[in-house]
Amino acid sequence: MAVKKYKPTTPGQRGMTGYTFEEITKSTPERSLIIHPHGHGGRDTTGRISVRHRGGGNRRYIRILDFKRDKQNIPAKVAAIEYDPNRTARLALLNYADGEKRYIVAPLGIKVGDTLLSGPQAEIRPGNCLPLANIPVGTLVHNIELKRGKGGQLVRSAGGSAQVLAKEGEYAQIRLPSGEVRLVSQVCFATIGQVGNLDHSNIKLGKAGRKRHMGIRPTVRGTAMSPRDHPHGGGEGRQPTGMPGPKTPWGRPARGYKTRRNKSTDKYIVRHRSKSSR
Repeated sequence: MAVKKYKPTTPGQRGMTGYTFEEITKSTPERSLIIHPHGHGGRDTTGRISVRHRGGGNRRYIRILDFKRDKQNIPAKVAAIEYDPNRTARLALLNYADGEKRYIVAPLGIKVGDTLLSGPQAEIRPGNCLPLANIPVGTLVHNIELKRGKGGQLVRSAGGSAQVLAKEGEYAQIRLPSGEVRLVSQVCFATIGQVGNLDHSNIKLGKAGRKRHMGIRPTVRGTAMSPRDHPHGGGEGRQPTGMPGPKTPWGRPARGYKTRRNKSTDKYIVRHRSKSSR
């Protein structure tokens, strides 16, 4: 996939880049695999804002994806590569031999007409899904399960890949994109290869409107607020924060502050993520 640059006929288009969509082979989604979303604008069931800076945006359908890959030993042919407005990766539409259709996250290198397979006997090639016990050490994988049968939860965004480092006992050591090395049960499934759409990180939105189209509302700087609204607020003219380190609107440290509280899974982390990969 290539990135196109816009001719700067307006100030917002100066430096703006976008997708060429040359890998897309189908422009409309499969009707049996979409559902109509109901927007909440970042509000919970009580009507209060639980996720800030959400709301508006273009209307888009939710594609139903197969993260479990539980149709084992049934070959599936790649019928199309499609765009998904809800994620950074592309989708691959699979037509199974029994007539069922499913979406998966499109790995790098697959094309229309390829045949994919899920199961312990599948070949080691991009798009096939196998248990970690059957995947050789050093292989790049994505869409990794944490609990058998729950479906892939790790490494699903554009360009992402993890690597199988070692196997010992019931667990395999997986190096995640963040640099963290984690133990995952060898009975869990993972998909071979790297997630496609590598150039996603090179896209520059160029103007605020493209962010609004994505359903993301503006973020106001804390220094532009009053003291009652933010710890950085107040003062005559431009002022420093007046405190050691930046703070969140609720007074917690904003950078370099560890927020992990899930001690029950600490035993599965062999090496925490490196600072350089944050």
